[in-house]
Amino acid sequence: MKITFLCPHLRIAGGVRAILTYADRLAAGGHDVAVVVEARGRGRALWRSLTHAGPTWVRGFRARVVWVDRWRADALPEGDAVVATAWQSAAAVAAASARCGRKFYLVQHYESLYHGAPATVDETYRLPLHKIAISTWLRDVMRERFDSDAEVLVTPVDRVLFHAVPVAPASAGLRALMLHHEYPWKGVADGFAAVARVKARVPSLRLVGFGVKGPRTLAAYDEFHANPPQEKLALLYSGCGIYLCPSWDEGLGMPPMEAMACGAALVTYDNGGCRDYARDGETALVAARRDVGDLAAKLERLAADSALRARLAAAGAAFVTTAFDWDRAVRRMEEILAAGAVAGGDQARRRA
Repeated sequence: MKITFLCPHLRIAGGVRAILTYADRLAAGGHDVAVVVEARGRGRALWRSLTHAGPTWVRGFRARVVWVDRWRADALPEGDAVVATAWQSAAAVAAASARCGRKFYLVQHYESLYHGAPATVDETYRLPLHKIAISTWLRDVMRERFDSDAEVLVTPVDRVLFHAVPVAPASAGLRALMLHHEYPWKGVADGFAAVARVKARVPSLRLVGFGVKGPRTLAAYDEFHANPPQEKLALLYSGCGIYLCPSWDEGLGMPPMEAMACGAALVTYDNGGCRDYARDGETALVAARRDVGDLAAKLERLAADSALRARLAAAGAAFVTTAFDWDRAVRRMEEILAAGAVAGGDQARRRA
């Protein structure tokens, strides 16, 4: 098949990693795969095309990268399937001609919550695109809010990158890891508040932060790792007994899954996307959404009970590394796109 993915950018991010992994693995399987990226300016697009700019953090990337100044329906390549991957690219895919193939929408978050004008983003979910949702929660949102069904295809953890590795014992205290982000909905302020409450009762707890950008002041963290390289993340995850996820809403949530795969016990808000892997009392401790008191109580329980931590860590790691698998996910994506491509070809022939 000839498959086109519209990718918002090539920087390191969970959603972009998923897009590029599908593109790379489908290309390795013999498909002709193009990743179309918006460069926002003709000069910039031309320069990146001439320099063959690609995702430098993905070794040996096998799909073609096509740079455009902006997404336009008439500029999309001919193919069997074309996939929008964010609300900004959905309209171009919907307007594309039949020569581009069957039209899909990989839904990785309910973007109306935090990205773009809600009414504008909502309209993209009403477009006649075959939806693929990365979590059960997103499928339910599509059904309940937009009367639109979606295939569920949970993004797996890359087990080559994310697995438990030996680490030296911590010099002092139990380390809890949290992603630092500037978006308010990532819940960093809630995480700080919960940790402060727990430290009053468990003073040995140490908060470890990481993120592409560091905070303006490190006072809230006992330790911070700024923009750690991908190959070092497993070491960071493995060295922390707890992973704290205070996000209010997540389409899925890859860092918690990565941490679980590396042996950390998860405490998280019920943020929607986590429901596919965080089962309260079985694979994680799950607090009520945006309830800092409940989040602190769950974190304290986990910090104070080493047996519970060990049990949840083992169960969580076993679940995320077996329930979701990249080979199976790529085969399923291939099946979805192939079935859609056949249907799209039949429709185009009937119109002709």
